[in-house]
Amino acid sequence: MAMSDNAREEIRNLRDQVNQLMEDRVSPAFSDASKRAGEAATRARAYTEDSAEMVSERVRDQPLIAIGVAAAVGFLFGRVTK
Repeated sequence: MAMSDNAREEIRNLRDQVNQLMEDRVSPAFSDASKRAGEAATRARAYTEDSAEMVSERVRDQPLIAIGVAAAVGFLFGRVTK
């Protein structure tokens, strides 16, 4: 029975060490990665919104050029996909 008690105690110690490692190392790393991903998503969204606004302004300022570019892209896309 002494071996069984020792084995249980060793397993309990290992489990405590793993839990401590998770709290000390893994959880903060995941938290930091999550924070960075959120910041990157915010920057990407702002960039996309700024780009869309810039394109909208260009189309409003030069509608004939925008129509010409759209027609050219459509023509090329149609030729490539045939």
